[in-house]
Amino acid sequence: MKVAITRLHSKAEHPLYQTEYAAGMDVTACIDQPLTIAPHERAVIPTGFAIALPPGYEAQIRARSGMAAKYGIMPANGVGTIDADYRGEVGVILLNTSNEAFTVEPGMRIAQMVVTTYETVEWDEVEVLTESKRGTGGYGSTGTN
Repeated sequence: MKVAITRLHSKAEHPLYQTEYAAGMDVTACIDQPLTIAPHERAVIPTGFAIALPPGYEAQIRARSGMAAKYGIMPANGVGTIDADYRGEVGVILLNTSNEAFTVEPGMRIAQMVVTTYETVEWDEVEVLTESKRGTGGYGSTGTN
C-alpha cells in the first residue's frame, strides 16, 4: 500500500520499519535541539512530516516498548489516532511517567506508527439488547485467571 507523505522540515525522517515483520514503523523527533520532559510532564514532539491516508485507514501512534519499559516514556493519550482526513504535521504527545527527567534528542526514535483499517458504524437503536453469557458484568467480572 502506498501512502502519500510530505516532509515539512528538511531534517524530517520518514517512519521506518526496523525489521521485516514489524507491524509498527518507528517515528523520530524532528527537533533542532534536545528537549527535556520533566517527571510527570508531557510535551508534543514534532515529527516534521504529514501524511494523506486513504479513506477507511488510520495511523495509530503507539509507545516504543523499550522507552516505556526502561524510562516510563509513552504517548500521553495511550494510542494517538491520525485520521484519514488530517493533513497537518504528525506530532507525538509524550508523557514522562517516571520520577526522572527524560531528554528527547534530535532524530531519536520516540514512538511507533501502525497503519490499520477501521469501520464506520451506523447506530441501530433498539429497545433491548440481545442477551450474552457475560450480561452486564463489568470491570473484573471475568476474573483474573
